[in-house]
Amino acid sequence: MKMFLISDNVDTQTGLRLAGIEGVVCHSKDELKQAFDDVLDDKEIGIILITEKLENQFPDIIDDIKLKRTQPLLVTIPDRHGTGRRSDFITAYVNEAIGLKL
Repeated sequence: MKMFLISDNVDTQTGLRLAGIEGVVCHSKDELKQAFDDVLDDKEIGIILITEKLENQFPDIIDDIKLKRTQPLLVTIPDRHGTGRRSDFITAYVNEAIGLKL
């Protein structure tokens, strides 16, 4: 099983390529659709890594894949600019999920 990266910048792609993970850089909706078409056809790819910026820019494409497919696993990663989440993201998530203030 392989991992594959779909990124919005070359720096993330270069860093993960050093770790042995191939990938592509996409800047437009059409490029992202083409990248997913290519990746989803490859049965050896079990995990797709995608940067937060792309997920936030094109949620319709990402949500469609997450809802309609069981494989490969789609994992969102922060890019070189860091995560777009608040610093207390996990605490807020637990508060919402179980209604307990930590």
